[in-house]
Parts: sequence; structure tokens; C-alpha cells
Amino acid sequence: MPTISAAPGLLALGWDDGWATALAELCDPTLVPARVSRVDRGRCTVMTGVAELRVAAERGVELAVGDWLGVGPGSATGGGARIAAVLPRRCVLRREADAMGAAPPQIVAANIDTVLLCDALDGSLSPRHLERFLALAWQSGATPVVLVTKSDAVPAAVVAETVDAVKAVADGVSVLVVSSTTGEGMADVAPYLAPGRTVALLGLSGAGKSTLANLLVGAEILATGAVRKDGSGRHTTSHRELVQLPGGGLLIDTPGMRAVSVVGAGDGVERVFQDVEVLARGCKYTNCSHVGEQGCALAAALSDGRLERGRLESWLRLRGEPATSQLEVARRDIAKRKQRKAAKIADRRAART
Repeated sequence: MPTISAAPGLLALGWDDGWATALAELCDPTLVPARVSRVDRGRCTVMTGVAELRVAAERGVELAVGDWLGVGPGSATGGGARIAAVLPRRCVLRREADAMGAAPPQIVAANIDTVLLCDALDGSLSPRHLERFLALAWQSGATPVVLVTKSDAVPAAVVAETVDAVKAVADGVSVLVVSSTTGEGMADVAPYLAPGRTVALLGLSGAGKSTLANLLVGAEILATGAVRKDGSGRHTTSHRELVQLPGGGLLIDTPGMRAVSVVGAGDGVERVFQDVEVLARGCKYTNCSHVGEQGCALAAALSDGRLERGRLESWLRLRGEPATSQLEVARRDIAKRKQRKAAKIADRRAART
């Protein structure tokens, strides 16, 4: 295994021996490692540890904020640096297309260590919303942590009630109460922001993500907006960006999500509903549909109060969504083939001119 031989700034971006091995396997000594900090239409910004570069996004290659790349010199006629390879991703926070196709599939962030799920005390993140966000976080391979934000905006009794409600659906997940205004709880967040570690902020619009990001960075790098009277937030973060924190950690803020599909996140759903999964093993029949059959352990748990009806209904609903993932994969494969075919035709036409 190759040792790390990189500038200290590259190490601060999360570079390690594992990434060095992946780069060495490309067998191209001209390549240098770089991490994607921002993706715009047609181009992206990458950090090499000693400089920031703007490089053209490769046609047909899906790049995500947080990706590690192998970047090489441009061609004799093409000028600047080129993206030679995307190194294998370790963790991927992915939002799949919903069952109706209204929201396209999208990689939200790559190679993250922790997902900080923001739940504003003056907002509208319901337990059902939180379950979906947790499923995505667990599916990514990263560790979810729930931040109950804006603790200064409500009485202490409301804070305690909200924390209890969050813990009821976030079993085994750390729940931290924070305020970007007073600084409450920020010391509890600090261990997740260690040098070289990457966190992603996730939540509904108006959950205080951008305000929290500005506090952590120590500068107004992201625009913030007011929350509407109905509790919903205004979209203030319109793109994803990887930024370095003063303490050495790395942060990715994400645009607020309203519709959250868990298509393809079956393992994540199971992790969120471990309590229900355990109860379901007690059903008399292995093919129990859990909608009132005789011998259903979940029906018994509802009757004696061990299981809340809303949680059971949410489990049944979210279990059904991952079943369509193969259809979505097939659709993406067809779309990619069409894109590749169109690109080849365009290249041939350009060569004739």
C-alpha cells in the first residue's frame, strides 16, 4: 500500500492511504488527486491541497461534491486540466427519483463521514419526515446525527418535548440541541468536525442549515432567509459546496428538500425501523402483510401500546417505495445509453466539419 505523499493541505481535505491506493491503481503518474468542492453547469471546482482549479465536467460522468478525482494535464490543443477518473466513492448520500418521476435522481454528497440532520424547533419537520431523512442517511453509509436547531426560539418545555419525539423515531442516533444564535450545544457538535472529516447538513428548508454553516465557518459564506408564517423555509442554498472549517473539518451544506423519496434505500429503512422489524419477526405467518391478519405481532403491539399507529403506517409506506428502485435503475440506464449515443453522433458530425 502506498504511503501518503501529499501536501498538508491535501491531508486536510481527507486524503489518506486508501485514496492513494485507488489513485495508484490507475497506473498514470501524471495524475494528481483533487476533491470536488462545487459542481456548476458544465464545470466544477476542485481542490488539490495547494490550489483551486476550475475544470470541465466530463460528458456523461456524474460528478458530486465531495468526490475524489484523478486530474491530469490537458491535451496539447485543449488547454487546462482534465478529469481522468472519479475514484470509487466510500459513502454516497443519494436522493433517488420518486415513484412518479417528479424529482430526478441526484447525488447530494459523496465521501462523507457524518450526516447532520437539522430539525428546527420553529419549523415543520414531522416524525414522518425525519424517518425519511434518517433512511437516506443510513443508506449512504455515513453516521446520522440529529441537530434540534433554534433552541433559543421556544420555551425549554417545547425543547424537551421535541427531543423526546425525535428520540422516539431515531433509536441509536445521537440527538443534539443547538442554537446558532446563542452557541448552545456547539461544543457537542465539535467532535464530528475533526480535521479531515466531512459532514453534510441535511434538512427541510428553513431548518437553519445555512445559519449553522456560517457559524461553523466563521463567515457569511451562505445566504440565509426568513421562515414563512406557515413554518416552511425559503430556499436560500441553491447549490452544494464543500468548505473547510477553521478547526480542520469539512462541511457540505445542501439545498433544503421538500419531497424526500426513499426509493432504493431499503437497508436504510430497515435501520430506521429496527424496533418494528424486531416486532414483525413474531408474526405467526412469514408472509404476513401486517394489516390486521390473525396472528400479526404488529397488530398485537398496537393493541397493547408498544407500537404507535403512525409509525406502523410509515413503515409500511416506506417499505413499499424501495420496491420500485429496479425500475428507476433501468430508466437511468436507458437514459445514459441515449446520452452516449447522442454524444457519439455529435462527435462524428464535428469531425466532418
